[in-house]
Amino acid sequence: MIQIQYKKFAQQALEMALKNGCQACRIGIYTSNSCSFDMRDMKIEQLSQAAESRMQMELFVDHRYGSFSTNRMEKNELEKMITNGIHAVRYLEQDVCRQLPAESRYFRGEKLDLQQFDKTIFDISPEAKKEVLSQNMAEIFGTNDKIISVSGNYSDGNDDGYMIASNGFEGATETTWFSLGIEVSLKGKGDARPEDGWYETALYNSDLKKQGVGKKALERGLRKLGQQKVRSGKYRMVVENVVTSRLLSPMLAALNGGALQQKNSFLLNKLHQKVGSDCFTLFDEPHIPKSYGARMFDEEGVVTERRPVFENGILKTYYIGTYSSLKMNVAPTIASPSQLNLISGNRNLETIIQSQDKAVLVTGFNGGNCNPTTGDFSFGVEGFYIEHGIIKHPISEMNITGNMIELWSRLVEVSNDPLKQSSRWIPSLVFENVSFSGL
Repeated sequence: MIQIQYKKFAQQALEMALKNGCQACRIGIYTSNSCSFDMRDMKIEQLSQAAESRMQMELFVDHRYGSFSTNRMEKNELEKMITNGIHAVRYLEQDVCRQLPAESRYFRGEKLDLQQFDKTIFDISPEAKKEVLSQNMAEIFGTNDKIISVSGNYSDGNDDGYMIASNGFEGATETTWFSLGIEVSLKGKGDARPEDGWYETALYNSDLKKQGVGKKALERGLRKLGQQKVRSGKYRMVVENVVTSRLLSPMLAALNGGALQQKNSFLLNKLHQKVGSDCFTLFDEPHIPKSYGARMFDEEGVVTERRPVFENGILKTYYIGTYSSLKMNVAPTIASPSQLNLISGNRNLETIIQSQDKAVLVTGFNGGNCNPTTGDFSFGVEGFYIEHGIIKHPISEMNITGNMIELWSRLVEVSNDPLKQSSRWIPSLVFENVSFSGL
């Protein structure tokens, strides 16, 4: 929980800013503590423990705006820092759209229990953390002559925040997180050195899976041995849930108010239009307990609510903060996504694979890009070739190309397996007629 002295410091900073010439001001103080263990081949490679705190000041002066950050929160330095900041802001060009949100849009303290803070984090000994990591590495270390090296990481931490604005907002957040990951490097054919891994994360220590992570990493690595090229052409593409969010990211970026305002979005002027298939229904659901994206308010202090983003392929929501809304003269929504949930289908990934005649299962992306203005993309992929419902062999050196709107319009099935270890619950997905380049 954010310490009382930090709250008082933020309130003092706000008062000083208003006293010294700001018409409006927003102050945030953020603290974080983290612990991390890194091991390689059963030996500790690195230990780290960090504690950080910083203050973010947003100053609105005569229709000008400036943002300043410091980790030196000393009372005797505060007023000088603020007056220097105000002086610097006055050199900027005026922009009447630089404003705080309307008071009526703020979160007002009707707080739900989002269950994002695990008090037991302070009771876990360093020995216990190291032991969890060691046990998962020992599951596979020395068990297969194909293994070159095994590396692993255990991390945990807590993050707290407090924000206050001059027109009536006040809010605080606190979260914890735990993660465990194992990676393995293997001897392939010739110079090939396939790598893979597996990671588990949770907001609560009791929810973190602490066994089988090493075995899962090795299993995923071994299945990459014997990669082959596949002839170029159009295939059904089955995308594993571990990487489906990579395909969603360009769509989300195109919904951002800044991109829309600068006309740098391929979804500009597409609101209430069909930009995906009937299978594409995505909700922003910020009030799901124990979810990574849960929050009562956004980075501006605006209250969050459940809202459709895409519904049966129809675009329903842009992410428009206060500044972008005033620039475009449209109603604001929310500044950024919260917890995203793509509505699941009925079948699991195994059943879906068994039903494919010829397809490519994509389990990873290797670079590439998407043009934010046109939506045209090219991504390197890795995965497996499927024929008559059977995974035949891993693939190598293949790219997929196309256009984002066309791709999501070719979504034909959504699996029932979202990984709930991030702020994007995106199940495995099936797209038809995707262009692959290989041989």
